[in-house]
Amino acid sequence: MKIKSLPAILSLIILSACSPQVTHTAFSQASSDDSLNTINHLYDFEHSTPPLALSTNNAQLALIPGPDGQQLKVTFLSHDHHEASIDFAPEKPWQWHKYPRFAFAIDIENPSENSAHLYAKAKDSSGKQHNRSFVVPAQSRNTYYMELRGSDLTTDTGLRANPKEWITDAEPMIWRHADKVIDVSQISSVSFTVRGLLEDKTIHLDNVRLVTPKALDPEYLTGLLDEFGQNDKIDTPYKVKTLVQMRDQAQAEAKELSQGAPADRSLFGGWLNGPKLEATGYFRTTKYQGKWSLVDPDGYLFYSNGIANVRMSNTSTLTGYDFDHTLLDERAGNDLTPEDSKGLNRVSDNALPSRQVVSPLRAGMFTSLPKYNDPLGAHFGYRRSVHSGPVARGETYSFYRANLERKYQTDTAPDYMATWREVTVDRMLQWGFTSFGNWIDPEFYQMDRIPYFANGWIIGDFNTVSSGNDYWSPLPDPFDPIFAERAAATIERIAQEVDNNRWCVGVFIDNEKSWGAMGSIESQYGIVLNTLSRADTDSPTKAAFSQWLQQQYNDIEAFNRAWGTNLTDWQALHNGITINVYSPAQLADFSQLLQLYAEQYFKVVHNTLERYMPDHLYMGARFADWGMTPEIRRAAAKYADVVSYNYYKEGINQPYFDFLAELDKPSIIGEFHNGAADSGVFNPGLIHSESQTDRGEMYTNYVTSAIENPYLVGTHWFQYLDSPITGRAYDGENYNVGFVSVADVPYSPLVNAAKRINNKLYTLRFK
Repeated sequence: MKIKSLPAILSLIILSACSPQVTHTAFSQASSDDSLNTINHLYDFEHSTPPLALSTNNAQLALIPGPDGQQLKVTFLSHDHHEASIDFAPEKPWQWHKYPRFAFAIDIENPSENSAHLYAKAKDSSGKQHNRSFVVPAQSRNTYYMELRGSDLTTDTGLRANPKEWITDAEPMIWRHADKVIDVSQISSVSFTVRGLLEDKTIHLDNVRLVTPKALDPEYLTGLLDEFGQNDKIDTPYKVKTLVQMRDQAQAEAKELSQGAPADRSLFGGWLNGPKLEATGYFRTTKYQGKWSLVDPDGYLFYSNGIANVRMSNTSTLTGYDFDHTLLDERAGNDLTPEDSKGLNRVSDNALPSRQVVSPLRAGMFTSLPKYNDPLGAHFGYRRSVHSGPVARGETYSFYRANLERKYQTDTAPDYMATWREVTVDRMLQWGFTSFGNWIDPEFYQMDRIPYFANGWIIGDFNTVSSGNDYWSPLPDPFDPIFAERAAATIERIAQEVDNNRWCVGVFIDNEKSWGAMGSIESQYGIVLNTLSRADTDSPTKAAFSQWLQQQYNDIEAFNRAWGTNLTDWQALHNGITINVYSPAQLADFSQLLQLYAEQYFKVVHNTLERYMPDHLYMGARFADWGMTPEIRRAAAKYADVVSYNYYKEGINQPYFDFLAELDKPSIIGEFHNGAADSGVFNPGLIHSESQTDRGEMYTNYVTSAIENPYLVGTHWFQYLDSPITGRAYDGENYNVGFVSVADVPYSPLVNAAKRINNKLYTLRFK
């Protein structure tokens, strides 16, 4: 349902703009926050000049009484739709360039008993988008602001979300992606959207305006972290103050963890009280009573609920220091781990040769870093390249690993990492999880205590193709023989690490590749369009496309008639063609070519896994919801044993996942999470909750929605621990998405919620 014109009840707002009695007294009463200056009144739903222009998608609008007059009630009908939105779009673009620093602000009330996660987007006339997201707590009313001009937007901090600069009780909408700087002289719209909800959401909007802060915090980026890597400026129930407190917590937790896994679990975490099926000695898939399921090595039904990314990778943050690159370039590899750092030539008592501040902003974020010759100095490392941030490469530090040494290293147990691994598995079992998820440290592989998934990336000097997005990297060219060679090298290494271990459920290969996206012909078929423009001699995939088209059409004239082209011969196709106008025949061929490409990729990986790891399941490539198409999914379903999806929403929204029935293939959620700002971490993550308690409730709702889906055989939370508060070194991700904090303290509301759902996991799944 898409509404382009206002309902009759909203026409009253427009009519009121013609009245000579129009004032803004009611507006000023509602926006009495002394910390903000209102510099431009836009809409107050009492009197609007110019007239209010709204469009909606899957949303219902109504005017209702508010605390200062009327407000706009918006009901997002997302329960039956994947997305719903409301769009403020003036007849002529807003011209806000005269304001040197400002934000778009709006009062939002949430009358329900559940929090509401909203996506906000401002667009300019050129199409640039400024994207943010935020949470409105249950039964609350506050002002939320989206800064559109200011120094914070042009300062590259290396954090996905910065701490709050404005001194105000109003809440900032948190930066998400796209363009931080857009043309504020031509703002064409500001919209609010919900996605992937399990229920309809209702909010009340009022007092739309532009604001500036009366005061800023000049130290908002200074002294952020304490010696444990925690937020130094706030206290939370999960914050560690002393080493004694940290070790006391470890001893208290050890007693609780001794309780072990729920009583209804088999050796491998399957449903001991359920039916006994054929035991093959390894994990497999089956359809039981109309529901896809995994089966454990002993023949028990198995649902994989677990936590992903349990490892030290990405626990480090950039410190703002760097060194003599001549020295570092002599080292092989992309990163120097904390262990590698020990091998570098040290001078004096606290530095490597030529250690110097290269980012005063980053260096100023830390209240305390150890010296290199201190015991905790072993947790320094180095990144040779980053995905994004203010420095291209530099020194890193892992507070989490340092905290593990503080917490678990004793005279009787000097190997603190071995202790951490045992404690981690104890937690997984006692919290009721049946497995790990993806990206588990291979040191867990031979512990034989909990099922796990192995993983690998196929990297190498093979040809690539482009979808036009290439967020993480270009896509591999699977028709290049070198790709098959690199796949073999990758999977052979995984096979050596797994060593045919029965506790290994299966293998994920690659992750969140930019295969294409629905929404336009160019985004869906970018791989095809970009590859067709290349010469056969330049691209093995293009050569395969040319061969397929020649087989599809008997002669060049038949091709020209179908495609609306005027090629003189097939050589013109071999040299590369650019397509701008699309015929129905072309679109059908684009779909076939995209599937041809994808099937080659999945076939190569599948056949290589069959060669090296025939007893383990192929778990697919973990599709991101922003980077997959029907053709890609069909290709994966043809060759993968289980198709995997990373889906960051509030739950398994059935309209979106209708394609699962079409594929009729066992599928798994490879990543999901939520987070809250009350942890001291500045960014809640991709899905926002209002508190640690709300995190637990949202976790329960998500897992329940997955358990009830007959095609899903597992749910994997990303990730075990919070991102560094100052951003992981690779790309600045600083999310409160862990089950444990940087000080290795479990978030008890989330843990308790997981225990409750896990203790009835199998009876819910197979009721």
